Amino acid sequence: MEIKTVRGVEDIIPPESEKFESIVETFKSTVKLYGFKKVILPTFEDAALFTRSVGETTDIVQKEMYVFEDRGGRRIALRPEGTASAVRAYIQHGIYAKEPFTKWFYIGPMFRYERPQAGRNRQFYQAGCEIFGISTPGMDAELIKMAATILEKLNIKYTLELNSIGCEKCRPEYKKKLIEHLSAKKESLCEDCRSRLERNPLRVLDCKNENCKKIVENAPVITDYLCEECKNHFEKVKQFLKIFKVNFSINPFMVRGLDYYTKTVFEFKSEKLGAQSTVLAGGRYDNLIEELGGPKTPALGFAMGIERVMLLIENDEKKRSGVFIATFGEKAYTEGLKIAEILRERGIYTEIDHRQGSFKSQLKTANRLNMKYAVIIGNEEIENGFYSFKCLETGKQEKIESLAELIARI
Repeated sequence: MEIKTVRGVEDIIPPESEKFESIVETFKSTVKLYGFKKVILPTFEDAALFTRSVGETTDIVQKEMYVFEDRGGRRIALRPEGTASAVRAYIQHGIYAKEPFTKWFYIGPMFRYERPQAGRNRQFYQAGCEIFGISTPGMDAELIKMAATILEKLNIKYTLELNSIGCEKCRPEYKKKLIEHLSAKKESLCEDCRSRLERNPLRVLDCKNENCKKIVENAPVITDYLCEECKNHFEKVKQFLKIFKVNFSINPFMVRGLDYYTKTVFEFKSEKLGAQSTVLAGGRYDNLIEELGGPKTPALGFAMGIERVMLLIENDEKKRSGVFIATFGEKAYTEGLKIAEILRERGIYTEIDHRQGSFKSQLKTANRLNMKYAVIIGNEEIENGFYSFKCLETGKQEKIESLAELIARI
């Protein structure tokens, strides 16, 4: 019986894996310019970490987490997102006592049991950044600017939505007004939202049900209830983004799907992705570190869905690169092996055809691999001490008298 991947899990094979790597390299090179350093986090954690941080009333915890009991009787969860793990590591290793502020980035798989769809499988990959120890609005704006830079380097067209969801001082009054509005239309809400209304009414704003969306359209907006601190913070974030020339629109109903956010939240979207349009999103979470047992520490971050970004990058025709060595005969093959290693030692991508078919078939392979040059070594070349050098872009072929000359031409 043929065994295939489990539903919701996919292999990423060439050439798609090359696109994946290109996205990761662009992400890494950009965030390092801003001082971020890599953290490598476990794939699974104590399930309580996500229940406490992400929130018991979120869809992630209620419907999507992969939770199991291991042989020691511990309740384990495959990580559905990266922030909670990063915060746990920050607290566990006492980083707050060692550094005035910390900037981390991570890249890896996340797991959520939801209906597989374009750009989101049950195992999917995220690249994320977290900042601990900085509370200023300039940091919010710089993080958003950095995210915009990553997407621009990847040639992705996006829209940016921005909101502030306040803090523990101003949110209670807003929740009260929101509950009043939603309670009047409670019977029209979906079953999930009727439950959310009592436990966490902000979750209703995040519902994808069409009836709930219509009810939310006329709901009070949180930006009208911000305390002075949150209002000033949000105004400064917007000012800095204008200085950075980052275009944005305000979405007063955006709360994000996680309970730990405070103040600034944002989403980068692409209309090319349809309903699941968010490519990169994040925000500030100033209370989470304290809630998980650490000291009061401001924090913020974002995560980017790598598969979603892959859907937005067109498969451009790759430029030819590298050297292909085609040989015929034992002496030619031995010479070819030597040359291949010499070229690789000099940082030149090199392939040699170990099968030694006809020169025609070997050059066909070179073209299929999109190689730029071919070095041809046969009986004539061995007997007369030269190499045949062919540019596969132009088809021009010439004799090269020495290895030094060959290296100089590549």
